[in-house]
Order: sequence, then C-alpha cells, then structure tokens
Amino acid sequence: MKHTALAVATLCVLPAWCSFMIRSAVLGRHRAFEGSTQALSLVPGIAGHYLRRAFLRLVLEHCAASVTVEFGTTFSRADARLDENVYLGPRCHIGSVHIERDVLVAAGVHIPSGPDTHGTEDLSRPIREQPGRLRMVRIGQGSWIGSAAVVLADVGANSIVAAGAVVTRELPPGVVAGGVPAKVLKTRGGISE
Repeated sequence: MKHTALAVATLCVLPAWCSFMIRSAVLGRHRAFEGSTQALSLVPGIAGHYLRRAFLRLVLEHCAASVTVEFGTTFSRADARLDENVYLGPRCHIGSVHIERDVLVAAGVHIPSGPDTHGTEDLSRPIREQPGRLRMVRIGQGSWIGSAAVVLADVGANSIVAAGAVVTRELPPGVVAGGVPAKVLKTRGGISE
C-alpha cells in the first residue's frame, strides 16, 4: 500500500519536478529547489508527507523512501542527504546537511549550511553582498535534535541536542548537550562530563 501511495505521489509531483528543472536552468539549482520546497511544505496531512517525500527523492542528493518531512519544513540546498527513517518535524529549515539514519529532528529546528553562511568581515559592504563559506553539516545516526535548536556544527551518532540549544562546535557521539552555546551535559550512559 505504501509503495503504491509513493508511486502515485511521484506521478503527482512530476509537474513540480518539471517546473523545478526549468527554473533551475534560469535561477540555479538551489534557488529553484528552495521555492519548490516552500510550495510543497504547505500541503497538510499524510498527502503532504507523500508529496514532499516523492519530490525530495527526485531532487535531493539522497532521500530514503522512509523519510518523513512535516508541514512547513523548507530546504535551501539541493545537496542535502536524508537517510532511512529520518523524521523532520514541522517548520524546520534545512540547508546543506547529511542526516543519517534514525535521526529525529523536532519542530522549528534550523540546520543551515554551517556557521559561516554569510561573510561579515568587510564593513564597507552590506552583509548580504559578502560571500559566505557553506559546508555540509552531519547529524549522526540515532540522534535526536530538540525543538527550536540551531545546529551549526556536526552532531555525533546517538547524541541528544536539547530544545533551544545552539550547536556551534562539533559534538561527540553518545552525549546530551544543551545551552547557548551548546555544551556536553552528560553522556547517554548517565556518566556526567
């Protein structure tokens, strides 16, 4: 049944994919992709889940068939990778990121393309005109990112990032981290840091 639903959803998003391909030639792949995900993010319910997954499977570097992307979640980069059983909660903003298998991302999480998406050094030019340095952020398998967290650096496998935390430095595997900036609070086995 799920395979049939995904096949039907894929047929339904083919016009959106064609539009994306045409706009990519004019606007560039990432700008066209961002607009497409904004439109598809507004489709509610299970139909929205299937339509978003079908479109992302056609366009992203990798998107597993078991991915769930909730209402209001948008992407800014087409080089994102979503592995098996990834869950992206409502109203997330996703950039260049590799989200490994079995990761849960709660509502309102921001994972931009690293900490330097905008240049800030040249005071003679507006920030919007300064080039940034984008990089792929990796969220390790089995991790859980809490609501409203901002993740600017890699998160090790099986780690938990507390709600509202801001990850500015790489987190090791198997830890619980929280705060602004995020610090390791304890290991997952209960041993304090």
